[in-house]
Amino acid sequence: MILSLYIARRFVGMFLRVFGVFLGIMLLIDGIDQLRRHAASGITVSEAFYMALLNAPESLYRILPLVMILSAIGLFLGLARSSELVVVRAAGRSGLRFLMAPVGAALAIGLLAVAVMNPLVAATSKEYDRLSALRGSGGSILSVSSEGLWLRQGDGSGQTVIRAGRVAPDGTRLQEVTFYLYAPDGAPQARIEAAEAVLEPGNWMLRDAKRWDLTQPNPEAGASLAATGLTLTTDLTAARIREGFGAPSAIAFWDLPGYIRNLERAGFSARNYQVWMQMELAFPLLLCTMVLVAAGFTMRHSRAGRTGQMVLMALACGFFLFFLRNFAQVLGENGQIPVLVAAWSPPVAAALMALSLLLHLEDG
Repeated sequence: MILSLYIARRFVGMFLRVFGVFLGIMLLIDGIDQLRRHAASGITVSEAFYMALLNAPESLYRILPLVMILSAIGLFLGLARSSELVVVRAAGRSGLRFLMAPVGAALAIGLLAVAVMNPLVAATSKEYDRLSALRGSGGSILSVSSEGLWLRQGDGSGQTVIRAGRVAPDGTRLQEVTFYLYAPDGAPQARIEAAEAVLEPGNWMLRDAKRWDLTQPNPEAGASLAATGLTLTTDLTAARIREGFGAPSAIAFWDLPGYIRNLERAGFSARNYQVWMQMELAFPLLLCTMVLVAAGFTMRHSRAGRTGQMVLMALACGFFLFFLRNFAQVLGENGQIPVLVAAWSPPVAAALMALSLLLHLEDG
């Protein structure tokens, strides 16, 4: 028990050091990039590095498997140089039993990352996008709630907020739709309710629409009905509406089930978010697999030679697994393979292969 705690403590310490190095590098690079990107808006150095700090968690979370395999390689190389691996084996403890401590620590880190870091990444990404939008141009914002789909479009003439009860899968047809028109200063101008709104190039075509002029003392007295022919200008396209959902990583893990239900209720496909949720569930297993891959190549005595080659082979396998996971994610999102296969097959297959290599090395 004491030995397992010692190994786990060594591994966590190595992980924190590698994590800190990557954090410092990303903050420096992204801070400089923010200064260059928003130079026209007069951004200060402190504001640039604050935005870099908001953007760093998402990048770190994406490369966490690579941080894990580097930490495992560093741990095993350090134990080999100090001959602690030889002492442990001489004491009668097998290599697989020795690995329980770092694998357990990797599992705990993975669970903590999904439960805590994932919501943190979602929150900081939203704040980063909000600050970037304030320093950039207007554009559109899309969100999905239990009340339906919400859109915002804007230009120099004002803002328009759109709520739709249901949406066609291609994003060109809204049903049970309400438009709220605002002046450039934020004052409400008009409200329009329609049974259906069809997106055409540059316009929304409304059917069975009723318009209220909110600048009048009594909007109901001046309300007008239009069965067909009422149009509203827009710069939205079907592609921009579909892209407006953003990356699944912008949704906290604990909010994903409800978001998926709301998305399906609104008429959109939630397959991307289903794949992402299953990949998050498989994330702790992926981190454990990275430790097993590193152990298969570097958990050996330093006098055996070819240490550099073994490290490169471990890194190559880690990068290949990272690429394979992303490739399976793309196939799953496109419907080429089932969601569970896309999320779970890469870490499960890699874990089995790493275990087979370790069993061959330890027991012949």
